[in-house]
Amino acid sequence: MLNHDQFYIGGRWMTPGTRARAQVRNPATEEPIGEVLLGNAGDADLAVRAARAAFEGWAATPAAERAAVLLRIHEELQARSEEIARLVSQEVGTPIMLSRIAQAALPIASFGVAAQLLQDFPFHHRIGHSEIVREPVGVVACITPWNYPLHQIAAKVAPALAAGCTVVVKPSEVAPLNAYLLAEVMHEAGLPAGVFNLLTGLGEEVGEALAAHPEVDMVSFTGSTLAGRRVSALAAQTVKRVALELGGKSAAIVLDDADFAVAIPGVIQACYLNSGQTCSAHTRLLVSRRRYDEAAAIAAQTANALTLGDPLDESTQLGPVVSDVQRNRVRSHIRQGLEEGAILLTGGAEEPSHLPRGYFVQPTVFGNVHPGMTIAREEIFGPVLSILPVEDEDDAVRIANDSIYGLGGGVWSGDGARARRVAGRMRTGQVDINGGTFNLLAPFGGYKQSGNGRELGRAGLEEFLEYKAIQLPNA
Repeated sequence: MLNHDQFYIGGRWMTPGTRARAQVRNPATEEPIGEVLLGNAGDADLAVRAARAAFEGWAATPAAERAAVLLRIHEELQARSEEIARLVSQEVGTPIMLSRIAQAALPIASFGVAAQLLQDFPFHHRIGHSEIVREPVGVVACITPWNYPLHQIAAKVAPALAAGCTVVVKPSEVAPLNAYLLAEVMHEAGLPAGVFNLLTGLGEEVGEALAAHPEVDMVSFTGSTLAGRRVSALAAQTVKRVALELGGKSAAIVLDDADFAVAIPGVIQACYLNSGQTCSAHTRLLVSRRRYDEAAAIAAQTANALTLGDPLDESTQLGPVVSDVQRNRVRSHIRQGLEEGAILLTGGAEEPSHLPRGYFVQPTVFGNVHPGMTIAREEIFGPVLSILPVEDEDDAVRIANDSIYGLGGGVWSGDGARARRVAGRMRTGQVDINGGTFNLLAPFGGYKQSGNGRELGRAGLEEFLEYKAIQLPNA
């Protein structure tokens, strides 16, 4: 059991008064593996004030010195990489093979990337008789989710620190243990007191207190679109900057000239990644009616072949969803799909017979899904794929764009130029062509109700900077 009864505020571990606690459960066993305190608005205020007190000094620290600190953090995390991967597998249920990459290597790399960006970032340049200066936005509240917990923290904290901002981090209480490991690393790396602050708590109390706090200059939030609307409303009261990375209902368009033996399993992989608990998951497969039967057969066969089980088993390909609440939500959507007339090709709402314990959901594929069905419109956040037959390429693009979301998507084609043209017509922040892989240096974010702003790479650093124009006397 990893029990954390303190918060990291102002460069030290502090013990608040009596507080409620939240248990952290292993979703594969349903057994508790840790416990954290649930903070309140007063704790949030302490953390914000510590960040405010540290801001001026950290903002004035030369970029080279900030980069050196970020590299130390990177090295400390790298030394604990396997520990991070196993910890997050136990918190979230991510299979260990994936966890080593997505839950450990990616967030560790984020700190190295941030340090590298500082080597030649143009914080000053001239336009005519004006000096243009890029300065840190100030105190940043980082409110993060449970699905890729350390990755989402690092995607905010690393560029914010690189920019010269100070941060207050509130991780999800569902998977917070990895954030405490990061706080330990921050302390060991010699980060000045108050530059990084951590407290746990519920979104309704601590998250809202941070979003509304007058001393917070920016909120960087990742989570549901519903919660993002609430963050925006609270932040608007003090006109603070808000960056939102929200939900998605991404479409994969598989054109008739694609190699279906490669494309359809590729879509399954992009849908079921992290048990479907990925905001950019490709949960809608759009394929022509002419080749629908072929696509449906391959999708069902691929899903049936997946190994569902213990996340710490090296052979596991699909783990549980994160909690009983999430499992019930996914199962409810599966039942609704059946009620609305979708054809169940494989899977279903029943628990896997060989896994009586754990929050497991069968890998599920629906066929003959209509664009108006709930399973084709709402984010399910579980291993559920909907196959939608389309008439032609134009119809596929129209249906793909017929969503309140615009986060991810994919195009599969034997003609690279054609795939690129279709990708250009999709109203979404990222499009993968023929299974193009994730790029940590590329901007990540969405259109429409998938949010605003971008994370990762140079664009992610720029989110945390303000522009200042200094008009110089004419020569």
